[in-house]
Amino acid sequence: MSEYVFKLPDLGEGTVESEIGEWNIKIGDTVAEEAIVATMMTDKAAIELSSPVTGRVVSLAGEPGDLVAVGAPLVVFETDGAAQQQEAEPTIPLEEANDSTPIIADAREPAVTQNKKVITSPAIRRRAKEAAIDLSTVPGSGPGGRILGSDFEKFLKSRISAKSSVPIAPASKKTTEIKVIGLRRVIAERMAEANREIPHFSYVEEIDVTELESLRKHLNSAKTDQSERLTLLPFLGLALVRALKEFPQCNTTYEKDRNVLLRHEAVHLGVATQTPDGLKVPVVRHAEQLTLDALGAEIRRVSEAARNNTAKKDELGGSTITITSLGKLGGIASTPVINMPEVGIIGVNKAVERPMIVNGQVAVRLMMNLSSSFDHRFVDGYDAAAMIQQIKNMLEHPATIFIA
Repeated sequence: MSEYVFKLPDLGEGTVESEIGEWNIKIGDTVAEEAIVATMMTDKAAIELSSPVTGRVVSLAGEPGDLVAVGAPLVVFETDGAAQQQEAEPTIPLEEANDSTPIIADAREPAVTQNKKVITSPAIRRRAKEAAIDLSTVPGSGPGGRILGSDFEKFLKSRISAKSSVPIAPASKKTTEIKVIGLRRVIAERMAEANREIPHFSYVEEIDVTELESLRKHLNSAKTDQSERLTLLPFLGLALVRALKEFPQCNTTYEKDRNVLLRHEAVHLGVATQTPDGLKVPVVRHAEQLTLDALGAEIRRVSEAARNNTAKKDELGGSTITITSLGKLGGIASTPVINMPEVGIIGVNKAVERPMIVNGQVAVRLMMNLSSSFDHRFVDGYDAAAMIQQIKNMLEHPATIFIA
């Protein structure tokens, strides 16, 4: 018998350390070569690592949430025969798809170990653990019986339906300790950094979107495909693109390490999207080149890709300014946090009918607030307010949105 030390390989993109997302093995397990042993998390990816040898697990580097340096021992195996000490390359497949993080590299199907393993993503394993669901009872429709997100949701709904007639048990005082790891850790760190580093200047403006809503409904009435129907976001996106031509200082990113502002001609529009794994910001590239319908289609596409974890790497970074919307939960006003390294973000609040004075008469109008935040180090309050006022003017007179 001999000992084999599997060291954490270089996961790319300048990574010097990686967080343990999930172990697929435990001490004492006999693992086959190529079996998935762990999921390691970087800022942008979750990568499944496979075993380079067949052997028994002697020790593990830590617990989920712990950081491991590149080149440090990850797993120690006891193997038959003389095995050389070497680093194994991570299994990085061609397809990027998972239910866990902004991007995940989906590894080859794991080889069979002593016990048949359930094939699924780290996110589904975590959700199953939190819901106390035995994944071996969940039918999988993916390759090799892999449990997809849709399979898990279907099983979860059927279980909820089955339990709906069960009497409610007495309230429990039990608490659950949840480690802040993976995407939630990244979100927490970035939000804290943005609030700590950026002096936010927030500005809220009330907008009469009665005419805009009338135009939106008229355009949608001609669409036979319900999936192509326009929301208010593409109208706001086009108005923002037009306004940024006069206020280019708002279409800027700040490189802190070099203390340099990068003013962009292209508008790469970030669309803050709530997903089962947390907030993600997929990006619509070159929004300034898109028509209204094309912009609406691209917003739908990247948002859906973020929600179902099929977004590609370049679709989850590189935005120059972001819009965010809480939809029906939009509330009256909000103070959105800037998506670093950008210098501005615009939040859409809920549109509601209110009595307003129009030409000296009381009239019912559809009103909506835009809540914006800007980095006050680089965007003066006057310029921020002037840009929002210009957007307000275009949204209240929607024909002007389409005038170049």
